[in-house]
Amino acid sequence: MTTLLKNIRLTGKGIHSGLPVDIIIKPSKKPGIFFRRVDIDPKKLIAAKYDNVGETKMRNTTIGNPAGAHVQTIEHLMAALFISGVDSAIIDINGAETPIMDGSAALFIKEIASAGVGRGKICKIIVKKPVVAYTREVRRQLPLSMRIKLWIMDKLAHRKSDGFVKLSPNDGRGLEITATLIYPEKIIGAQTYNYSFDGTKKSRDNFIKQIARARTFGKYSEWEYLKKHGMGRGADETNVIALNNNGDGTLNKLMWRDEFVRHKIIDAIGDMALSGGMICGKLESYKGSHALNNIVLKKLFSDTENYDIIVEK
Repeated sequence: MTTLLKNIRLTGKGIHSGLPVDIIIKPSKKPGIFFRRVDIDPKKLIAAKYDNVGETKMRNTTIGNPAGAHVQTIEHLMAALFISGVDSAIIDINGAETPIMDGSAALFIKEIASAGVGRGKICKIIVKKPVVAYTREVRRQLPLSMRIKLWIMDKLAHRKSDGFVKLSPNDGRGLEITATLIYPEKIIGAQTYNYSFDGTKKSRDNFIKQIARARTFGKYSEWEYLKKHGMGRGADETNVIALNNNGDGTLNKLMWRDEFVRHKIIDAIGDMALSGGMICGKLESYKGSHALNNIVLKKLFSDTENYDIIVEK
């Protein structure tokens, strides 16, 4: 168990709600990451765990009860905590959504480094058998009308709903990720990125230099629609890569040509951190999503034959 050396205070706004929000990330002696909504009663702890994910449809990961005490868009902060080695903290938050900051994990990591992180034992979750989650499994959970609409949209766009996320064994030393995006927009197209994390300074520094600043993204033409449906109300050019209406450029400057898929690495790590430890295995994400990441974790933990848990100093 590893926690912070002192409190971290951050202020921002929710990317979907657009509302101002403050968080205080506190050291904790209790194993695990927990959020606590200080703006509502009772102020119960909300566990940041894969089996407490209540919603993934809003292009983010939400923990808790969506109709009650919940916190959404936690994935960037969870990725930052994981990469920084923090697996024990209590996060007081006065709203329903983690602040988006600049749309990446970089500012969270910077603040965690400034606070300092103690030393503790590492909980490794060793993948022993392959598990796979498919896009069709996500769609089966949707209402029939929505499934038909998506099928028609796929046909018109000549798009295949063949996405999947797969976890399989490796040498057990860390998490190896291969993420692939395939988008019709020319500015994105097909992109693949590989990253490995084994808890060493080298792998952590690689994430900070090559991945942490990658921002979330979306089409500028979609913003008005999203805002009318309660999403993207806090999105602007300071926290989102905005694709132009033609899909062949962006309204703000890219940090890397493949910044889009690098951001998917952040999302995947943030979601895998909800396992409660360090997943040690190969993660292949092909047209992946938060929903697929959650399903693959549920499949992994559905059978004790699929994994081992090892605690190392």
